[in-house]
Amino acid sequence: MSDIDGLLKIMSDRGSSDLHVKVGSPPAIRLNGKLLVLHDLPSLSAEQTRLLAIGMMDERQKASFENHHETDFAYSVPGVGRFRVNVFHQRGSIGMTLRRVATERATIEELGLPAVIRRLADEARGLILVTGTAGSGKTTTLAAMIDHINHTREGHIVTVEDPIEVLHQDDKCIINQREIGIDTESYADALRHVVRQDPDVILIGEMRDHETVSAALTAAEIGNLVLSTLHTIDAAETINRVIDFFPPYQQKQIRLMLSATLRGIVSLRLIPSIQGGLVAAVEVLVMTGTIREYINDSEKTYLIRDAMEEGEYYGMQTFDQSLLRLYQNSQITLDDAIAMSANAHDFKIKVRHLGVDPQSAAQSGVY
Repeated sequence: MSDIDGLLKIMSDRGSSDLHVKVGSPPAIRLNGKLLVLHDLPSLSAEQTRLLAIGMMDERQKASFENHHETDFAYSVPGVGRFRVNVFHQRGSIGMTLRRVATERATIEELGLPAVIRRLADEARGLILVTGTAGSGKTTTLAAMIDHINHTREGHIVTVEDPIEVLHQDDKCIINQREIGIDTESYADALRHVVRQDPDVILIGEMRDHETVSAALTAAEIGNLVLSTLHTIDAAETINRVIDFFPPYQQKQIRLMLSATLRGIVSLRLIPSIQGGLVAAVEVLVMTGTIREYINDSEKTYLIRDAMEEGEYYGMQTFDQSLLRLYQNSQITLDDAIAMSANAHDFKIKVRHLGVDPQSAAQSGVY
């Protein structure tokens, strides 16, 4: 296989999410969360891998790769799809990972996300964070939220992304999508100027550093709706991560800013589905007076999970509550639910309250 487009077509035809390419091995794909080596394809030489990589790059991307030894960009193949590409050096040769990006935007409902996420997207101002590990569905969820805003109210949406993954078309909103390295130098640079562009909604692809987080909080504080992502696993860790971006002498003020601007946190994990493919377990935090109090007081932050468990009225749910619901709906196995739970012992107690003995179910293969 001599061209990257052919490899991407194989990836697409097999329904996988990621393609991994490295010297000395056949390409590998990630299918339903599992990495599979394509042994029916030959191993790649250093020169073959180099040609695959540079064949996707324009001159700017080649220069960036030459200078920094790694680069990120988006790449499209007509009739196949759009992909987020990371090219890097490893052991003196080139490696790369390509992830499929949904070109057709699914709605919040089509993604099977809780209805409260639509209500969060309807917020006029404040900060909404979508979190999870790589490949957990953050980009897809944000795209669905932007699409919902675009189709339901007038406004100006500005996105800052690295790279642009999902392309949006104006409907009720005017949408300007800016890419790091092409349209602006960095998230921080873009955010310093975005408030002068009369935005109503600002999407920040990722909050990576103190400067970006500070700019996002300020933009939300002055009346914009700001959406962004973090690589955190749940709501409590997300709050701590935002605060930890700042030195100790600033953290009390940041707690006040965060409690005043935060509207919600949506955390995602993908679980193997009984029906095949993957299904999302979703944790949702919605700002309430109690949550605000717990954010402001560093000695009470650990109580946030308890407040979420009791916050169903507001649309809140923990991961364990989401996993239990997925199990009750026969979407995931009991073994997977227990493995992904925050506390396996507590989760088994909740399962017993459903009239199921977890140990007997596992031994008998009954899910």
